[in-house]
Amino acid sequence: MKTKYIKALSVCLLLFTASCGLDYDPVSDFSEVTVGGGSDEGKKEVEFKNRAEMLTQYEGMYKRMKDNQEHWYQDKLLLAEAHADNAYGGTTGAEVVPMENNAIDGSNSVLERDWNRYMADIATANKIICNIDSVPDPSFSKSEREQWKAEAKIYRGMIMFEMVRIFGRFPVIIQEAGDITADNIEEVYPLYFPKQNTVEEAYAQIEKDLTEAIPAAPANNPGNKTMLSKSVARALLAKVYAEKTLRDYDKVIQYCDEVINDGFSLVAFDDLFGMNEAGTDCKARNTAESILEIQYMPGGGNWVTWMFGRDLLDYDTQFTWAKWVTPSRDLINAFKAEGDEIRMNESIVYYECGWSNYYPASEYPFMYKCRSAASSIIKLRLADILLLKAEALIMKPSADLSGAAAIINQIRQRVNLPALSSSVTSSKEQMLEALLKERRLELAFEGERWFDLVRLGKVEEVMNTINNRDQGRLPQARAYTENSYLLPVPQNVLDQNVNLTQNPGY
Repeated sequence: MKTKYIKALSVCLLLFTASCGLDYDPVSDFSEVTVGGGSDEGKKEVEFKNRAEMLTQYEGMYKRMKDNQEHWYQDKLLLAEAHADNAYGGTTGAEVVPMENNAIDGSNSVLERDWNRYMADIATANKIICNIDSVPDPSFSKSEREQWKAEAKIYRGMIMFEMVRIFGRFPVIIQEAGDITADNIEEVYPLYFPKQNTVEEAYAQIEKDLTEAIPAAPANNPGNKTMLSKSVARALLAKVYAEKTLRDYDKVIQYCDEVINDGFSLVAFDDLFGMNEAGTDCKARNTAESILEIQYMPGGGNWVTWMFGRDLLDYDTQFTWAKWVTPSRDLINAFKAEGDEIRMNESIVYYECGWSNYYPASEYPFMYKCRSAASSIIKLRLADILLLKAEALIMKPSADLSGAAAIINQIRQRVNLPALSSSVTSSKEQMLEALLKERRLELAFEGERWFDLVRLGKVEEVMNTINNRDQGRLPQARAYTENSYLLPVPQNVLDQNVNLTQNPGY
């Protein structure tokens, strides 16, 4: 029996190693990405001798979040914008086109990269959560241990929230597996190749991580929005409780209010994504609206801007090939129909380029919310939370349409748009449509559109009619159904772990 396990483990290790892609801060892919379980079986011995050694793990978590933006930002935008109606894929590549025309399957290399890197993110958090209390260093205070653990739980909750919305069922790994020996292989093997947890179990763990983290997490720091703070946990909980699995609109409102009360406020829209007057840096960091942002400095490393358009700090670099996430005609028409010039000009820019996949090369639109290598990536901001509260006020059993209208009008007012008409504000159905449109225009190219359509039950209505409204979009390979809400588990991941099963429809 042990021989069988050892052979299977060896084969899976070879498969996993061969399939790994480029990573900026690689972890041990086999022992940290695929392992785990819900018990203490196989738990490793103490491996961090002092605070300094744990500090490298804590700082490494933030470094990983900053340096590995390819999956949680670049790829998420491809899914959330091009798989929805805000954008076209942008290139003719096999990894991108299926997002636009709904031909995604388990062989997609983007999905494989994302699954593996999200699992590595979780492993990074687990390294801290599972080991920090046992570090034998009396100078390492209890309060500091609790804070770092809280931040790691927020990170793990945030990553699991991304995974459950994209893939549905996945292995909810909250422990590290121990070393495999000939004596314990039958007991430890299941921890290395775990089964998928249900969506309900995933959300329960996300809720647990975020709520447990709040007491010890750092408070919102107006001068440093890069921290996984109490406000980040509250904002994530507001989003989590809006989802169908844990849906509780009273809690959405509660956590939205707690975020608002943490000292955030709206700023001028062009302060969020703009460049300074000299064109040498981003216009602002740590604005009053930002809840969580990942910051990059001039000469530093937000290379993802290359994937979406021009780097305004180095105008011609990496601009010889077609970019991802090309703004759609349908989105451009939505901005124009609303007379929304401010948000359109901050979201979309036109350049002359060397390709004409979707538009004439002489006047080609590009996503404009990531403009340079010094642009911050704003992961969470107040406008999203305000509109989420408006959604809850509309959707809860005792709807508060006037309260929701006041919030939506506040968002519209800062970009010089008129208040909603009384015919809209008196109808729950029309208010929901107004809310969805406002989120679309406000949060375009921030990774929300697809998840909004799924959460509000609008996927089939919007996406199965999109080719009638947008003649520039690739024809759909297949219609959108409830099986389209989740993406497929990557085939190579299924091949590595026989305990995983594919999502329906793939």
